[in-house]
Amino acid sequence: MKAGNLWDIFCRVIDNYGDVGVCWRLAADLAARGERVRLWLDDASALTWMAPDGTPGVTLKQWNEALQSGNLSVGDVLIEAFGCEVDAGFLAAYAQQAAHARPPRVWLNLEYLSAEAFVERCHGLPSPVLAGPAKGLRKYFFYPGFTPATGGLLREPGLAARQAAFDREVWLRHLAINFRRERLISLFCYEPTTLPALLEQLAADEQPTQLLVTPGRATAAVQACLARMNSTHAGWNAQDRLKFSYLPALSQLDYDHLLWSCDLNFVRGEDSLVRALWAGKPFVWQIYAQSDNAHQAKLDAFLDQMQAPPSLRAFHQVWNGLSQAALPELNLTEWRTSVSSARQRQLQDDDLVTKIIRFVQKNR
Repeated sequence: MKAGNLWDIFCRVIDNYGDVGVCWRLAADLAARGERVRLWLDDASALTWMAPDGTPGVTLKQWNEALQSGNLSVGDVLIEAFGCEVDAGFLAAYAQQAAHARPPRVWLNLEYLSAEAFVERCHGLPSPVLAGPAKGLRKYFFYPGFTPATGGLLREPGLAARQAAFDREVWLRHLAINFRRERLISLFCYEPTTLPALLEQLAADEQPTQLLVTPGRATAAVQACLARMNSTHAGWNAQDRLKFSYLPALSQLDYDHLLWSCDLNFVRGEDSLVRALWAGKPFVWQIYAQSDNAHQAKLDAFLDQMQAPPSLRAFHQVWNGLSQAALPELNLTEWRTSVSSARQRQLQDDDLVTKIIRFVQKNR
């Protein structure tokens, strides 16, 4: 597919870190490869700190009201991110213009990331549209994933070179993180019930730790936890071996830098999981919980794909509230080896944007 095609990416923001984070990385990577992208968001507020400088080739479009078909010009590729439903007005314009487009337009449903077996079976399947203004057209399921038979993972071409040139100490000083020999751990989480156990474990460890806490829900969870712990047993951190640094909102580039700088990363959702994998450092994933416990199968499939050792599996189970056992001890040496091997395996596969461009070219 020749460069310069116009992509329309639609996203309704549910978790303003994860959904918009994935879509922005996708849009920016496409643009860096010569494509033109319109990113349609109902809430772009997170991009003010996530991508404050924008990027050439990506235009943000407000998607707060229903789009009317009247004067709409649709792109060459339409992407519905995470099953969002594009307005009937836009689809009417798409159907009308697609009928005369040469080469044909391509419509994709970009799904959530999973390592479950169904991803390989469903990736790339066509879905005929049976009703509505786009009746008679078809869209394709595009599944990110961890195997060559899936859509791959987001990984911009310059990532490895950027990581190799990264100066950890300079970046930490720039962020005013003062440390000597402390272990650095980043915390990006929801509200894990085992957070008090983690803090107590770190405080009791002979190796001092500095916990770098991301803003938002992670900061609120830590501060609420500290208030309870300090009121019930004030001596839990008597040796002052656990220190806290509350971080400002970080751009996507600086969040990568945070992951590269730490000895252990606690991550949540989809975007930070993939970035933690590329960082090659030990990490623990807090998966988004579902009421029917469907997230347990998804977590197990990911750990299987990672070939995670028993210690890492056990820690994930407890951290995600899927086991009532005591929180296992950290085993960073073993976890580092596991993550490094998994990262190396993933680097053998093409990245998501390479695959999505190839898929579009094949189906035009």
